[in-house]
Amino acid sequence: MTAKPAAIAVQTFRVPPQRVYDAILSPEMIARFMFGPLLREEEILHIRNDPRVGGEFSYKVRRGKDEIDHIGTFLELVPPKCIVFTWTIAPEKDGSTVIIDITPAPEGCSVRLIHEMAPAWAGFVDRARGAWEKMLGVLATLL
Repeated sequence: MTAKPAAIAVQTFRVPPQRVYDAILSPEMIARFMFGPLLREEEILHIRNDPRVGGEFSYKVRRGKDEIDHIGTFLELVPPKCIVFTWTIAPEKDGSTVIIDITPAPEGCSVRLIHEMAPAWAGFVDRARGAWEKMLGVLATLL
């Protein structure tokens, strides 16, 4: 079996793991570190989040004339260590999987994000890595 293409981003934080875990799931923080003016020119239409195993999310933005709805389902939530969810753009149903591992470190914690994609998206790995690195960097600055 061939490994799925994956974008991997790592970021250190100077705050405890629980603070990072909570921020990653907070609609208010998602609207600041994943979307909006700190990252790119776009209008946030809604951030809906049901952070429980089986819960779904919808993060909808307008970029130029395009409305993009990032949707997924939470597969695993282990506070403050791990968050796993599916990730796709509506109306697609088959997406990718994002695994976020949060590890304690002497001065805070480290986050390792792995975005596993279908083989058809292999050419998107570098772009996805850059996007996740930027988002995690913004989150580190905010916290």
